[in-house]
Amino acid sequence: MLVNATEMLKKAKAEGYAVGQFNINNLEWTKAVLLTAEECKSPVILGVSEGAGKYMTGYKTVAAMVKAMIEELNITVPVALHLDHGSYEGAKKCIDAGFSSIMFDGSHYPIEENVAKTKELVELAHSLGISVEAEVGSIGGEEDGVVGKGEVADANECKMIADLGIDFLAAGIGNIHGKYPANWQGLDFEALEAIKNATEGMPLVLHGGTGIPADMIQKAISLGVAKINVNTECQLSFAAATREYIEAGKDQQGKGYDPRKLLLPGFEAIKATVKEKMELFGSVNKA
Repeated sequence: MLVNATEMLKKAKAEGYAVGQFNINNLEWTKAVLLTAEECKSPVILGVSEGAGKYMTGYKTVAAMVKAMIEELNITVPVALHLDHGSYEGAKKCIDAGFSSIMFDGSHYPIEENVAKTKELVELAHSLGISVEAEVGSIGGEEDGVVGKGEVADANECKMIADLGIDFLAAGIGNIHGKYPANWQGLDFEALEAIKNATEGMPLVLHGGTGIPADMIQKAISLGVAKINVNTECQLSFAAATREYIEAGKDQQGKGYDPRKLLLPGFEAIKATVKEKMELFGSVNKA
């Protein structure tokens, strides 16, 4: 069932686990994530970047596909359809399109402008029962043209944004999008603890979940992280499985070139990755 993400993340934080946000890019991605969530009896968040939304022809197409798929596949676990790293304009479009949750990433604005724009979007979204994620500091790396230097968030600025009534907060703590380099210094848990204390128990979001060691994931959850984003890892597993299928010549056997067969190994690989993450995050059987 399609819901906003507020209650699922409050429950996750209270019970000491995290809900995975898995970014979707097409029908196969969406189907794989939804089926795995149902099989694992786990709540789930479907993340849609602005680039992916454009690729799928627009937010209305995405919302219609997700709602129909939930119905046709008989998905009973809570599902949130969430804009990832949204602009001010993109957030408004997703509200109009029927998303159940949005992220406004105002981290690149001066804090006063971030506050003003976030406040306006919170009032609009909440009037329609839509949950809101905001960001302070920045997530390192690049995702769909959104580039961050990886600044650690200031706890006081986090409190300013949290006090606007947002539902969950993404705060930079040394995490990055994409693959982590060999010289990565790890997550800044001192900063995370300060942010947790400043925001008085608000569910926190860890972006860049691909490649973070399991012990760091568990510690982050213990310090208030209730939502963890995964994108790159699903892309890597999909690409590897598809490459193996083609290099083995299976696309040349019978009707192996049929896109339903050609995309199946990647689809199964996404499912395996999502299940592994749900088990790591502790969300299995929490629906």
